[in-house]
Amino acid sequence: MAREKKVRQKVNWKKELKMAPGYIILVIWVLFTIALLGWIIGASFSTTAEIFKGNALKFESGLHFENYAKAWSGGNVSTFFMNSLFYSTICCVALILICAPAAYVLSRFSFRFNKIIQSSFVSAMGVPVVMVILPLFSLIAGMNILNNTFFNRLTLIILYIGINVPYTTIFLLTFFSNISRTYEEAAAIDGCPPTKTFWKIMLPMAQSGIVTVTIFNFINIWNEYFLSLIFANSDKLKPVAVGLYGMINSMKYTGDWAGMFASVVIVFLPTFILYIFLSEKIIGGVTGGIKG
Repeated sequence: MAREKKVRQKVNWKKELKMAPGYIILVIWVLFTIALLGWIIGASFSTTAEIFKGNALKFESGLHFENYAKAWSGGNVSTFFMNSLFYSTICCVALILICAPAAYVLSRFSFRFNKIIQSSFVSAMGVPVVMVILPLFSLIAGMNILNNTFFNRLTLIILYIGINVPYTTIFLLTFFSNISRTYEEAAAIDGCPPTKTFWKIMLPMAQSGIVTVTIFNFINIWNEYFLSLIFANSDKLKPVAVGLYGMINSMKYTGDWAGMFASVVIVFLPTFILYIFLSEKIIGGVTGGIKG
């Protein structure tokens, strides 16, 4: 067989020149982000004295890996980290179990209030958390459970799930809408009931959407601050966002800035790793669903 010759497309320089300002802005933003993250990572291996002298990246006294050990054990970072990991994991799993069936039903079945429910989810996405936080706090305070660790943790999980249900449902609804109905018709001919068809056929086919929305939910819950500030009233319950803010305030008295930067890196790592290893799935999930 003859080898196929690769045809190189000519570069449209006029079009590229028009896009040059966008490229320049993007390159500047990327370089600034890399420089900022590089400095923070470098400072986490330095000492407080070197940071204040402006020699954080010179490492005159060597690399101080003990900053991470002190931050993890002595700064309660391990507690905050595990709390956030627990909240994010539980909520992401619960959101898929709740929203995937709801999105499938809304995309596949016609019933009286279908459009109203979809419009309600879209409207709920525009409601700021600040507008509902005071009524929620009054309700929960009236139940006398604010001083109970178990119920406080459960309250946070329920709130995280409830706030992210509209976005997750609408996101997955788009994916199920793009899947051909022929798969369900074939399953029905084989005698597969609708519930089994969803779990065995349709849910795996929406995998790219599920992975993408799970990553976004994980990052949103991991970085959430306002709800946890109100309802997480002890160090045993605080996630990383509130815990890190408290550590920054404590720097006024302890002065361990190197340890604080080590804490920032530890908190930043999970979301950074998600973006690095799952970037292709994120892009694929955002740019389009499955069509057939």
